[in-house]
Amino acid sequence: MSVVVVIPTLNEAAAIGPVVRELPRDIATEIVVADSGSNDATVANAKAAGARVISLAERGYGRACAAGAAAAPDCDIVVFMDGDGADRGDLLARLVAPIQAGTHDFVIASRTRGVRDRGSMSAHQVLAGHAAGFGMGALYGVRYTDMCAYRAIGRAALEKLDMREMTYGWNIEMQMKAARAKLRILEVPMPYRCRMGGESKVAGSLKGTMRAGWRIIATFARVATSPAA
Repeated sequence: MSVVVVIPTLNEAAAIGPVVRELPRDIATEIVVADSGSNDATVANAKAAGARVISLAERGYGRACAAGAAAAPDCDIVVFMDGDGADRGDLLARLVAPIQAGTHDFVIASRTRGVRDRGSMSAHQVLAGHAAGFGMGALYGVRYTDMCAYRAIGRAALEKLDMREMTYGWNIEMQMKAARAKLRILEVPMPYRCRMGGESKVAGSLKGTMRAGWRIIATFARVATSPAA
């Protein structure tokens, strides 16, 4: 089964080269970097490392993820990961193998259940993951422990979810809709590192944290109150 790895980026020049090169190419059929207008060397470094780069006219985390997935329509499995070097690309097989084996449709990494480098996650990030997991468990009976960006999903399953969120609510929308659609879901513990460089668009500032938090809450409310397709 063919695998595309989608990496949304915005000014990740220090990390994107190592991130792309760490991915095992015997598993990753293609690597697509969806760039939202970086003004540093992110695009050049991604291309030099062997990724295909698509450039977006508008910013938005979810928009970049959706565009990256749409850029490789023939792949059987879509993997999403961040471009800051915190996710363990060398452990890609842990996410895609259950889908390739036909036992699961959606596999998500859990940083809270894995071994984390000191300082790689803030306390409020850990708490938010557990709180969101509790809410989704109450609604759908599926308990997540994290909203980690590192995840794999079968192409047919992704299209079934009809993803609409173009901002930082993308991850929780996917998890909620996957649970509601009764996809075969697996959460796997995954080690997590500190970012290789640059500043987090979410945790790097109070404004970023508040903006992302608001979008996550708004997305949770929207999906929870919307009828299933």
